[in-house]
Amino acid sequence: MRSTGLNGALAVIALAAVAATCSGTTEKAGTTAPRAITFNRDIAPILFDNCASCHRPIDNAPKPVATAGSPDDPICVAGAPFSVLDYDAVRRHARAISSAVQRRAMPPWLPEPGHGAFAGERRLSDDQIALIAKWVDSGSPEGNPADRPAPPTFSSGWQLGTPDLVLTLPEPYVLQPGSRDVFRNFVIPVPINTPRYVRAVEFRADRPQVLHHADLATDLGRVSRALDRAEPGPGFATMDGAQVQNVYGWSPGKVPVMEAADNAWTLNPGTDFVLLLHMIAGAANETVQPSIGLFFSDTPPTRTPISVKLEAHGIAIPAGESTYVVEDSYVLPVDVDAVSIYPHAHYLGKEMRGTATLPDGSQKDLLWIRKWDFRWQDRYRYRAPVFLPRGTRLSMRFTYDNSAANPNNRSRPPRLVRSGPRSTDEMGHLWIEVVPRRREDAAILNSDFIRRSMLAAVASAELDVQLEPKLAAAHNSLATRYLQVGRVADAQVRLEEAVRLDPRDAEAQSNLGTVLQRQGYLNKGLEHLRTAVQLKPKDDAVRFNLGAGLLVSAQPDAAIREFKAAVALNPENADAHFNLGVILGPRKQLDEAIAHLRRVVEINPLHADAYQNLALAYALQRRIDEATAAAQTAVRLKPDSAAAQQLLQRLLAVRNN
Repeated sequence: MRSTGLNGALAVIALAAVAATCSGTTEKAGTTAPRAITFNRDIAPILFDNCASCHRPIDNAPKPVATAGSPDDPICVAGAPFSVLDYDAVRRHARAISSAVQRRAMPPWLPEPGHGAFAGERRLSDDQIALIAKWVDSGSPEGNPADRPAPPTFSSGWQLGTPDLVLTLPEPYVLQPGSRDVFRNFVIPVPINTPRYVRAVEFRADRPQVLHHADLATDLGRVSRALDRAEPGPGFATMDGAQVQNVYGWSPGKVPVMEAADNAWTLNPGTDFVLLLHMIAGAANETVQPSIGLFFSDTPPTRTPISVKLEAHGIAIPAGESTYVVEDSYVLPVDVDAVSIYPHAHYLGKEMRGTATLPDGSQKDLLWIRKWDFRWQDRYRYRAPVFLPRGTRLSMRFTYDNSAANPNNRSRPPRLVRSGPRSTDEMGHLWIEVVPRRREDAAILNSDFIRRSMLAAVASAELDVQLEPKLAAAHNSLATRYLQVGRVADAQVRLEEAVRLDPRDAEAQSNLGTVLQRQGYLNKGLEHLRTAVQLKPKDDAVRFNLGAGLLVSAQPDAAIREFKAAVALNPENADAHFNLGVILGPRKQLDEAIAHLRRVVEINPLHADAYQNLALAYALQRRIDEATAAAQTAVRLKPDSAAAQQLLQRLLAVRNN
């Protein structure tokens, strides 16, 4: 009821006065001190949940090593300098912990909040950060041991169960002592004879104290084997990311995910894995030989992820430039769901943004990294698939800092930095893993993106020539891109310029010879092909090109010698083996022809023409069952080939009579 009149007003005033008096009396007589913040009750739960996956003792570690904090701190995962499971260790490092979490340097999580919702986020709340700071400022008390939660447990075996296939490095790598980051690529052959469908990848680090992160890529063309052979010891230093397909990334504490059976990806026979390890050298030798577990589905996937790659073209960051920007975009031709995103740059990376502009003009943030750190790169998986309709424009915008103010800059003083595979070069890639909404749209997306990628590669190579017009290698690279899109005459012009700039460039000489022969200038082409071999006689690609040139010039005996030289230099040169098989078969040297053709399908089990020629060779030896099996494989791999179909029908008729 509403009060009216003077008496009601006086009553309210009197009540307020009484309340004020009571309040003052209570505060004076009964004030209690704020509850103390302790490690066991307040801080341990935060550290156990968010930090222990790295900051914990390693199972079966050899022995403790001395650190700046204390000689008793245990060896931890990925070189973490102490264990958060131990109060004394945390207390010794309390000030460093408080500083790291307030700077958000720890836990290491690069994406900004509110710009993409990702699974497994490692980010402390503002309240948690403030609580840690107050605890440190109050002297870092331990508190009642009964308040401490049970420490987290970590599996010492495979987290997803027993893998269907386990792969390891063919031979261990010995990491030498030092205080530096070491990046090394390792080739791991995949021993499968039929396509397998991968539901999950799990990485097991045998030396987690030195492994900072790992990336796994597929190499169907086996280009990495030549790089491996060119360097002594296991592995090699640099890999061109455009030649492989990244499929998995690992960092300490990452939990592997088992995909639904219909969302697996296809692993084809003949594929090599390329494993990039980022290692941190320490005080002693470390023998590194991690394992990879693969988990398969028995049935082909109905929703296959496809990686759409946006990338920077023609990076050339001037010395001292602090805000160098590169951009790229791609318009989706079909409806998709985005399931993950993987950004990549090197030490000069500063800021990364990935966005999706929908057909109605609205925009979705896919990723924003405000402070890039090369050491903590990761693949980020969305909590729920992000629907992107047909006509959506995917965009990336990367910023680089090549100034002396960038503490990560490896050059002192700064120098011009160009695109390249070395960690001291630069890259700018944004892989967005998508799944087409309709299964039949996968072929449309793949075809459209391949076309777009080839045109983008041409534009990038053209820019390289503009930036360095006197560099023969730039002209040769542009010619290669022109050939890929059928611009043979333009390729010839670029190669002639490359040879003019550097007559001793064997690759340019070899490529020019091949192009001239394609244009009908057989003898002139042969001159350049022979020059290339004189300049670089131990290059199998150069020897192969000369063999091909001799073959089209009606010199098969000389061609055979060159092809044999090529396979002697590189036993993985499938093209040379194939040509030998094709030449030797009609010469009735069937055993040798079959040996070369079988080697082709060992190297590349998807080589339909090799299976077809193998079927013919077997048939000539009356080995009808083997011929039929080879012809069946040829038809399976190339169902539109009328010649393969006819050969199979003839063999089936012979076998059934």
